Parts: sequence; C-alpha cells; structure tokens
Amino acid sequence: MSEPHVHASHPDIARRPRRAEGQLRKVIEMTEAGRNCLDIAQQLQAVESAVAGAKRTPVQDHLDHCLEHAVGAMSRDQRQSIDAFKAITKYL
Repeated sequence: MSEPHVHASHPDIARRPRRAEGQLRKVIEMTEAGRNCLDIAQQLQAVESAVAGAKRTPVQDHLDHCLEHAVGAMSRDQRQSIDAFKAITKYL
C-alpha cells in the first residue's frame, strides 16, 4: 500500500461531499413533503455545485503540486502550455 498523499485542500474536499449529503437528504425530505418544484430544483443545484467543487478541487490540487513537481523548472515560454492546461481545467 502506498503512503498517504495529503494536501492542504483535503479537508475542503471532505467537507464538500458532506455538505452535498446533507443537501441531498433535504431534497428527499422536500420531495416527500410535496414542496414545490422550484425549491427542489434549487436544492438539487446546490448538491451539484458541492459535488462539482469536490471533483474540481483534487484535479486543481494535483495540477498545482504534482504536475509542477513532475515537470520541474521551465522557462516562461515552456510554461505557457502547462499554464494554459491548468487554466482550462478550471472549467471542468
């Protein structure tokens, strides 16, 4: 088994699914209580946002730390492709 791979962002990554879990429970309660569709849709959007943030955070963290370590020092011109790749992943 490999050694733990811990970054400063890991507590935030764990927080987001917990938040989504609570929000998803709320969606179930709202649906069972017959709440209106707009309220339910808004709560579902919050669930999606929490999950998307949880997914995006480790990708960004990996790019910021692991990729930087792997490619090492580069000139400004060489870094343009790496920087562009990192920037575009924010839209995942």
